Amino acid sequence: MRQNKANMKKWIVVLIGAGVALGAGYYLNRSRSENISTPANSSAPAEVEQVQARPNDAVEATQPVVKKREELSPPPGPPAVAKPAPAATAVLANPNVDAAFLQQAVDLLVSTQATRQQKRAAWKQLRDAGKLDPVIAELEQRVANDPRAAEYSAALGQAYLQKCGTIKDMREQAVLAMQADKLFDTALTLDPANWEARFTKAVGMSYWPPTLNKGDEVIQHFQTLIEQQEAQTPQPHFAETYAWLGDQYQKSGRTDDARATWQRGAALFPADEKLREKLASTQ
Repeated sequence: MRQNKANMKKWIVVLIGAGVALGAGYYLNRSRSENISTPANSSAPAEVEQVQARPNDAVEATQPVVKKREELSPPPGPPAVAKPAPAATAVLANPNVDAAFLQQAVDLLVSTQATRQQKRAAWKQLRDAGKLDPVIAELEQRVANDPRAAEYSAALGQAYLQKCGTIKDMREQAVLAMQADKLFDTALTLDPANWEARFTKAVGMSYWPPTLNKGDEVIQHFQTLIEQQEAQTPQPHFAETYAWLGDQYQKSGRTDDARATWQRGAALFPADEKLREKLASTQ
């Protein structure tokens, strides 16, 4: 009996790992499609757009949040995600790691004033430059120091998913994915209106194996997001929620609901090409 349970658990982990691999592919391909590039002669992140920081953000509003830096060497030994606080300490103590760069990068990723496009650009630059591990370690340290800050948990969850896209081992991907999912839950408990946590959780879960029966939960998250969005000033990235919810309806056989969702999204965001393409595909 115990052996059967162990085998079942192992199989579920492998299945989740396969789903995560697909989900990570979405994140990587989405970033590449944004026409965001890193200078050809430098593996270090380039400058990204300036953002208006919150009063308690460490970055001054008049400074670029991520500056061009010398190449940062990844921390030695196993990935930093294994032991949050000690890993962060080790990375920041490494003389090859520019602590100021880490602060600026993470300040952007957790800023409520940075746009989604700016954050995507930063994630791509960090991933392409091989600097996810030190940023993960810095985020882990911030979560440990201030566990009540929803934006820290949300950003760390995204960092784990970004990391999934850079590794091949499905079991390791599954572990990171489940850690990320728990972090998004934590962020949503602290702040139910945290858009990034709910959206990223829903997208990630949409790639989990059908045998885990997460379809209804994914749909509920996207429905909640739309309710929250329509009570706020429209933002360009809100269009993505309608596209994803329609996809989930279509996947579950609710074709009419899918089309109605895409139509509503297209009416609110007429410039969104993806929603127009989805509507055209149903004609």
